[in-house]
Amino acid sequence: MATESPPAPGDALDPSDPYARPAQTFPVLSAEMIARVAAFGEEEVWPEGATLFERGERSVDFFLCLSGSIEILAEDDASTLEIVHDHEPGQFTGELDLFNDRKILVTGRATPGTRVLRVRRRNFRRMITSEPDIGEIIMRAFILRRIGLMQHGQGGVTLVGPGHAAGTGRIETFLTRNGYPHRRIDTEIEVEAGGFLECFDLTEADLPVVVVEGRALRNPSNASLADALGLTVALDPDAVYDLAVVGGGPAGLAAAVYGASEGLDTVVIEAMAPGGQAGTSSKIENYLGFPTGISGQALAGRAQVQAQKFGARLLVSRSVESMACDSAPYAITLDDGAVIRSRAVVVATGARYRKLDLPRYCEFEGNGIYYAATAMEAGLCAGQVAVVVGGGNSAGQAAIFLARTVKHVHMLVRGKGLAETMSSYLIERIEASEKITLHPFTEVTGLEGESHLEALEWTDRESGASSTQEVGALFVMIGAVPNTDWLGDCLALDGAGFVKTGEGASPFASSRPGVFAVGDVRAGSVKRVASGVGEGSVVVSAIHQYLDTVE
Repeated sequence: MATESPPAPGDALDPSDPYARPAQTFPVLSAEMIARVAAFGEEEVWPEGATLFERGERSVDFFLCLSGSIEILAEDDASTLEIVHDHEPGQFTGELDLFNDRKILVTGRATPGTRVLRVRRRNFRRMITSEPDIGEIIMRAFILRRIGLMQHGQGGVTLVGPGHAAGTGRIETFLTRNGYPHRRIDTEIEVEAGGFLECFDLTEADLPVVVVEGRALRNPSNASLADALGLTVALDPDAVYDLAVVGGGPAGLAAAVYGASEGLDTVVIEAMAPGGQAGTSSKIENYLGFPTGISGQALAGRAQVQAQKFGARLLVSRSVESMACDSAPYAITLDDGAVIRSRAVVVATGARYRKLDLPRYCEFEGNGIYYAATAMEAGLCAGQVAVVVGGGNSAGQAAIFLARTVKHVHMLVRGKGLAETMSSYLIERIEASEKITLHPFTEVTGLEGESHLEALEWTDRESGASSTQEVGALFVMIGAVPNTDWLGDCLALDGAGFVKTGEGASPFASSRPGVFAVGDVRAGSVKRVASGVGEGSVVVSAIHQYLDTVE
């Protein structure tokens, strides 16, 4: 039995909640727009209680309500259906999963007198492209609906585990960065956690668990969780793509957007989630066109949808093990044994975080030591002292973001200051904040804690004096090393492992014809989001030129 889901659209809500913006989240198309949509679909009448689509299905169609209504239902923690929204005449169904082949999150059910325009999946993308004004309304609504589902934990899963445990943090990061709605029950502080453990016959040793459609997955890997949630997309093993983009950061997503929009059959392979390291940034304030800033996750999410809108296919939680590059098309082997073949390849695997060389460091990773300062990590150390190590823009953005919720932020840098490594606007904000203290010539020399990081020691490199500080979290932002191990001997690398480019007519051409490198993984690149996006977009012209020579 369905129950109305509070809060319903129209109630008093946080202004940032998409449900408080029904005109954009659940827009009503005009009669003239409905007539144009009709050219791509056909009318259907559905009996009361009939299911138009059901949670867990893939590749569902687009429905525009003409009369009656369509109830959108999601399961709550007790597997009871609740009404997320009731689409009235002129409103349409769907959210972001209409742009890909992932399992959908909600169910659609007809009420008395329901008559719809049904646009089949094969015509949906054609409609979006042919009717750009309607496409813009639909795209905005789909994005806002997904944000609403995430904010209210509707249509998703429940994560149960200790808030400070590395496994809990890993899983929540994976869910959040992939835009999957979820609710977290912290067994360290929430009394209802005991009921969950008893219901699923679990013990503390089983945690964390993810409750998916009545099943409890015990500490699942990212790959197995992606499979269970339907985030993985099946690929034709015999297909040969025009372009395979390895890495879904800003550079890789830009290559996918421009490649797919220019007619290239494009696939993107991403090991974690769209956005790369930039996806973990709390706010990027110097990216062109966003004067008030935008979070890395929001920017990556929009780019992902944009790529899928043009037909690019995105594989998440699938890393590349190797590439056979001695013959064309190139064969890319994934960690699950699948092989993707492509005529051209863009290497956009970026770099992975550098770590501190300290005893017990691995023990506290994800358990008090973090490499990104998002709302999740800020919540774990709210009201406590946080330490940020590093002097680049990412470290500055993290310190400013954390200062809003923590007791105090200490920034440790090995050099004399920030002027040589950080943008001036960030330095000015740090200097103006009473909640941020900069410690030059200082490094972390010890870590303390039982179940999670509780304190650390830092040492002044000039005086040799050491001090111990109780902390809620340590954020390590000291640069990165390139993700190029999977390339083997395929491409020429520089001494630090970055891909050498400029071998051909394109500055992004590698030592192997048809293989290009863009973004942070490329030797000599500028480590900025804007430059990565620029490289990813510009490289597509060189890909076209190459493909013209081999076809």
